[in-house]
Amino acid sequence: FADTIANNITLKDESISKATIEEAAERIGVHEFINSLPEGYDYNVKERGTMLSSGQRQLIAFLRAYVINPCILVLDEATSSVDTYTEKLIQKATDKITEGRTSIIIAHRLATIKKADKIIVMDAGQIVEIGTHKELLKKDGYYSKLYEAQFLAEEEVV
Repeated sequence: FADTIANNITLKDESISKATIEEAAERIGVHEFINSLPEGYDYNVKERGTMLSSGQRQLIAFLRAYVINPCILVLDEATSSVDTYTEKLIQKATDKITEGRTSIIIAHRLATIKKADKIIVMDAGQIVEIGTHKELLKKDGYYSKLYEAQFLAEEEVV
């Protein structure tokens, strides 16, 4: 919403201090990005974050989730439409914000879910496989083929 970065993170909850926000930003690796903005945490964001890239908006949303600390977290395609650098920041932040809580991550980029305790693979609305990343690779099934195709395609681009 149209307000400062800090208020977008805390949802205007005045019980959350600026020190808490900055400490959380350090932990998940977004403090540097926010400080690079003119006015840092006091930078005024326009309606729907139009002055920020989609990756920057995503990082702020991650920081908000980390600060608000929900019991259950749902992330929907966290790394879509972002550059490689921002994707790495998002992956690091994902590791931090999912730690110690039930998290449901909807992902097409499989790097996002490699560390998940359980991966549920769906095709055309049906569950086709369930397991950890390693278990699913060993099965040499649907997930394994997706993983192979995705990472071979990424290597060809590089």
